[in-house]
Amino acid sequence: MAFVRSVLHALWMLVTVVPFATAIVVASAWAGSLARYRMAVTWLAWSMHGLRVLCGVRWRVAGMENLPDGETSPAILLVKHQSTLETFLMPVLMPHPLAYVFKKELLQIPFFGWAIGRLDMIHIDRSQRALAFSKVIEQGARLLAKGVWIIMFPEGTRIPRGKKGAYKSGGTRLAVATGAPVIPIAVSSGKAWPRRAFVKVPGVVDVSIGKPIASQGRDPEELMREVETWIEAEMHRLDPEAYK
Repeated sequence: MAFVRSVLHALWMLVTVVPFATAIVVASAWAGSLARYRMAVTWLAWSMHGLRVLCGVRWRVAGMENLPDGETSPAILLVKHQSTLETFLMPVLMPHPLAYVFKKELLQIPFFGWAIGRLDMIHIDRSQRALAFSKVIEQGARLLAKGVWIIMFPEGTRIPRGKKGAYKSGGTRLAVATGAPVIPIAVSSGKAWPRRAFVKVPGVVDVSIGKPIASQGRDPEELMREVETWIEAEMHRLDPEAYK
């Protein structure tokens, strides 16, 4: 049954992404970046609604009060990455527009990639390390000044449930360079949508948003260790079965 429900959800995303992506591409000729972003978030919300209805995956969120107030208050979200779920869910939850930092190869995905290429995101060429990070700093500072929050996955890739990847300091380097606080976020998405898995498992995914951590005057590596410590301790609390 879970397989059938997952097939239906995949079909739901496929059927809905085509008109939404087409609309975003067409709208890029006249609509502003915020209007295009809202179109994209609407599709993500439809996808998450389908995940709840078709696959029985629900989520509960704690710590929304920890998010900064103010229309232009900056923030860099550093999120545990176990699944595609948090990639889709975070823009639906957050009160500010988000800009992902992602590899440029994603732009080649039909419809989905074409659409995100028309959004105000930060896509980088990982083969050009120094130049790529300079682009992240330059574009990140510009977006933060407009009230757009930057979201990054410090482990770099999806990590199996109950495991810990190598935390990289790109997010905290950006925070120190711009003075924006970092917001650590733990997500137990691997329980319902495992890494590289097609079948979704009914259940509840917990999202825990930590308190902002000031970045001014901090060492990026030391700051990332603080973020890592909080996220991993929170993951043990949210999903103790995975860490036995």
